[in-house]
Amino acid sequence: MSLPEESFTQVITDDLEALLGALPPHIAEPLYERSDRHELLEVVMDLGRAPEARFPHQEVVLSPREVTREDIEYMVTRLSAFSGDNRAGIERTLHRISAIRNREGRIVGLTCRVGRAVFGTIRIIQDLVESGRSLLLLGRPGVGKTTMLREVARVLADDMKKRVVIVDTSNEIAGDGDIPHPAIGHARRMQVSEPAHQHAVMIEAVENHMPEVIVIDEIGTELEAAAARTIAERGVQLVATAHGNTLENLIMNPTLSDLVGGIQAVILGDEEARRRGTQKTVLERKAPPTFPTVVEIQNWEKVAVHADVAALVDATLRGQTVPAEVRWVDKEGKIQREQSPSLLSPVQHRKEPAFSQGKPKRIYSYGINRSRLEQAARTLGVPVEVVDDLGQADLLLTSRNYYRRKPQRVRTAEDTGKPVFVIKGNTPGQIQQGLLTIYGSGPAQGEVGPALVEAQEAISQVLEHNGSVELSPQKAYIRRLQHLMAERHKLDSGSAGEEPFRRVRIFRPD
Repeated sequence: MSLPEESFTQVITDDLEALLGALPPHIAEPLYERSDRHELLEVVMDLGRAPEARFPHQEVVLSPREVTREDIEYMVTRLSAFSGDNRAGIERTLHRISAIRNREGRIVGLTCRVGRAVFGTIRIIQDLVESGRSLLLLGRPGVGKTTMLREVARVLADDMKKRVVIVDTSNEIAGDGDIPHPAIGHARRMQVSEPAHQHAVMIEAVENHMPEVIVIDEIGTELEAAAARTIAERGVQLVATAHGNTLENLIMNPTLSDLVGGIQAVILGDEEARRRGTQKTVLERKAPPTFPTVVEIQNWEKVAVHADVAALVDATLRGQTVPAEVRWVDKEGKIQREQSPSLLSPVQHRKEPAFSQGKPKRIYSYGINRSRLEQAARTLGVPVEVVDDLGQADLLLTSRNYYRRKPQRVRTAEDTGKPVFVIKGNTPGQIQQGLLTIYGSGPAQGEVGPALVEAQEAISQVLEHNGSVELSPQKAYIRRLQHLMAERHKLDSGSAGEEPFRRVRIFRPD
């Protein structure tokens, strides 16, 4: 279906001169000479190494001279003070400078990311923004969620004349300094002194400033999810992004599932279980979603819209599918849309059928330590074969940092339809979480679902009657999920027995 009345025009402003002016001259001069400097993503300055510039499809060494302490000090003196999350900025710009420190706390590296205001990014979802319903934006890192959120705030404040308050934890939405960047229009901005205080500032915004809309970047904790529900129940429209790449990820995330209604185990009567054709114990949605609409962003020109999150969560928990509305911009700049029963996820690009649990997955790792990957697989007890040939792999696993650079191997995988999984970093814990995501999707959910229901029943029993409950034997990666569920409810857990009969016991802490 075509929407001919809607055109897609973008205007980009980046205040690039302000960033280049803060760089040491011998690092900035090569960038001034480049005709493609408007595509610059970030500049990296690490002590004792040559400075680099990162563009969408390449990395460029800017100077043969190694970065010195004087170079780092030169730039630091031209920035605002670094906050608790080691981020600083340049006043009245959107640029973000992140610091790497040594053990003594001295800065030994800087990542200088170009901040851009892109006007026109929300035309593809403007009807949803103007509907008055709360809206949650999901997508892989670097896809443009914050840029789109900034434009949402401006449109609601200026075009819709609404009272908009931005809770700006890292000054990424409205820029550095006490005066917000013009990109947010007449929206007001509340800064957050420490990331851990974001949930408190969210509530303060409602209680003190009478907003009609609150805009938040990156809801990532249980306290923030609870604050979001409190705000929504007061009739305030919420527009936010969250830690999660797809709606499916969010549903299975015990910390953030409350954003889409939460999940609980319910015991059905015999007659209802027969009518549904299910077990007596099933997973069901706990409450109305905080965000009735969710948008999965693939890029500024393609999104998937889940307009009825409640219905989608209910269907997902019953093993059914609900088509998403896919919207994209065609070559003529017109916005098109269609219903799609299956969708390429922003982080997990895959073809059906999904992987089966029993068959080893052949993984091509790019930027991921091979020995750590193999050790993580052994720890979780999942079948993994690390291969050296991308053509022989079932999927490509890479880190967020490498994915942002779009190296040739990643582009080749995406162009050929090879699934690409992106994890946050290269630590053992993050690699394990990546494997849990891979093995916890598709048909393997047939194993995971009943195990999580059993764990939830055990948790309820321990909370109500004390004592301890021992669960059925499970594979290592499922036991890991059960441990996480117990931890979320502030209960202790341990494993007992030998493989393949190793199992989890859940009990109250001493």
